[in-house]
Amino acid sequence: MPTLIEVQEEVKANYEAFQKELPSIAKRHPGKFALMQNKQIIEYFDTARDAYAAGKKIFEENRLFSIQEVITTPLDLGFFSHVMYQR
Repeated sequence: MPTLIEVQEEVKANYEAFQKELPSIAKRHPGKFALMQNKQIIEYFDTARDAYAAGKKIFEENRLFSIQEVITTPLDLGFFSHVMYQR
């Protein structure tokens, strides 16, 4: 299980990578939810719930992933808008 610091670092790196990609993906995947790991978008989903379920299944061993909604309006609710940490 990853530590809280590892989770924070993964989320920050994924978020920064997502922001760089946003202009190009916003037109192709508006309103979708991107499942990310290691600064890479793995797949897009219709709902955050679907993305989370897939992330739990795909990354079953370490559960180190994040989900970002593909929207062009800035929405940042702090740390918990980027990650859900579970022990």
